Amino acid sequence: MSGPTGVSPTAVEPPRQPIEVPSPPPDERRATTLPAWLMFLLGLVGIGLGGLVVSGGGATNRAGVVFVGVVLALLGVLSLRGLITVTPGEARVLQFLGRYTGTVRRDGWTWVNPLSTRRAVSTRIRNHETAVMKVNDADGNPIEMACVVVWQVADTARAVFAVDDFIRFVGIQTETAVRHIATSYPYDSHEVGGLSLRDNAEEITEKLSAEIAARVQPAGVRVIESRLTHLAYAAEIAQAMLQRQQAGAVVAARQRIVEGAVGMVQLALQRLSEEEVVELDEERKAAMVSNLLVVLCGDRSTQPVVNTGTLYQ
Repeated sequence: MSGPTGVSPTAVEPPRQPIEVPSPPPDERRATTLPAWLMFLLGLVGIGLGGLVVSGGGATNRAGVVFVGVVLALLGVLSLRGLITVTPGEARVLQFLGRYTGTVRRDGWTWVNPLSTRRAVSTRIRNHETAVMKVNDADGNPIEMACVVVWQVADTARAVFAVDDFIRFVGIQTETAVRHIATSYPYDSHEVGGLSLRDNAEEITEKLSAEIAARVQPAGVRVIESRLTHLAYAAEIAQAMLQRQQAGAVVAARQRIVEGAVGMVQLALQRLSEEEVVELDEERKAAMVSNLLVVLCGDRSTQPVVNTGTLYQ
């Protein structure tokens, strides 16, 4: 039945619209190049030959010959314009009439289409270190985190055409991944086998590297390594958390002391019984156990009381 407002209490939610994924940019491919020395000589020959033809045509007042000479000289100049130099650790992304035509990765002197536009993209290994960020861990405690990520451009076409600025993109996505990892795990784990930011640095680092790599993959970036460089409680709760850690350490130490004391008491009673040094009833055994535990578990030195009478007085 419908409610007072006429709306069914078990109304079905409308189906969610699928997320529209933009078309992927072109993948990197090798650009067409020619030997630089050959095109350099052809350019010089074209300029020289064009100059001779223009001179001859001007001497004979033949406009057609002059035009041919000018065209040859322009072709020579245009040929020289196609010469580029690519340094090691750099690539050139080529575009012709707005269309991606390829990438030149081979370093040295080479020749490409002189009418194409060329954009230099560094393929060197880079570091990005985030600032110290204040975030909340999985338990809601404010903590401070920072990391450094080592990355390199693997696909120059995606780096240029998929995002506006791939360097800024890597920085923003790295900070987003750090915040997500911080909110997914507690600073200290209170469960057996649970992951924590402080105690499981290697596992957390692997998860951080995987998440950063997945986030920057559309930009053609390859993550080599990532590491946490700063991890601490925020200043406003650092003192309280330090006291909690100290209390936990004291409890753990006391537990070890008690376990060791119980073992020593058991060993003492067993040796006394095996070697028949003295026979103790249950009441005297309980008193002996109590005295030994006080001596072994106390945090101060004990003052013994010497009994000069019998065992029962």
